[in-house]
Amino acid sequence: MQLSFNLVYVKPDIYSGTALRVAVRRAAHQIFDRPLVLDDPYALRILPREAAAGIGAERGREQDPYAKGMRSFVAVRSRFAEDEFARAVAGGVRQYVALGAGLDTFAWRNPHRDAGVRIFEVDHPATQSWKRESMRQADLPEPEATSYVPVDFERQALAGCLSEAGFRQDVPAFFSWLGVVPYLTMDAFRSTLAFFGEMAAGSGVVFDYALPAEAVSERERAVLNALAARVSKIGEPFQLFFMPGEIAEELEAVNWRVIAELDGAAIRDRYFPDRPEMRGGIARLIGAGTQALPS
Repeated sequence: MQLSFNLVYVKPDIYSGTALRVAVRRAAHQIFDRPLVLDDPYALRILPREAAAGIGAERGREQDPYAKGMRSFVAVRSRFAEDEFARAVAGGVRQYVALGAGLDTFAWRNPHRDAGVRIFEVDHPATQSWKRESMRQADLPEPEATSYVPVDFERQALAGCLSEAGFRQDVPAFFSWLGVVPYLTMDAFRSTLAFFGEMAAGSGVVFDYALPAEAVSERERAVLNALAARVSKIGEPFQLFFMPGEIAEELEAVNWRVIAELDGAAIRDRYFPDRPEMRGGIARLIGAGTQALPS
């Protein structure tokens, strides 16, 4: 099948600006937050030098509640995805696909190497080339059992590109789809779910989605509007929002179901029990699959 993400924010030959912002927040979490919810020794190392230096220069701003909340969410969604993948590995899954991988570093931190896990990083060619150049500048070796899958989503089918890289659709896989859904059109979102629906039983995914303005508090609406303005300014606007419950309906249409959904309170209780200020939230985390993963 032809699968198009319609990622209008990705410009030809220019890496994604939001991929850089996410990587900066993940690195800032390593510097400013204790305890770490995501222990990532490569987060700062893989950043371009100017971006890494900028984190130290912004030390005061990083204590702002908005900055703390954003980097905490970026860290926790990666942690949640990796926790859910560990459960999938326990259930026999051996393929991990990072859709819109950006500067993600899981391939170096992969604790499942001995289990024979293979990683596929999927991204727009420009963003992926930028990452691999960042790896070279940081003297980071090519991670083991990892395939880079550049996909021009406007012109190429994801299924075909993955297949050429050695991905098997007839055996279970786990997809990490972080920081992508809000930038998609509804057609693109549904076409991706349709691809998931063709996967072997036992497959799963973790992704995050944004709530619409009418579903959040006034304070959270201000945060959402500020963030939307920032990403729109760099040409990567938010396009897609879901009310609670709508995600389950979309997944059911492809015979998948929600296994776990974390709102702000659930994220706080699971990952930040000592930070009572972590409450509410403009986004939620979803774990879904063809069947329940081992508990």
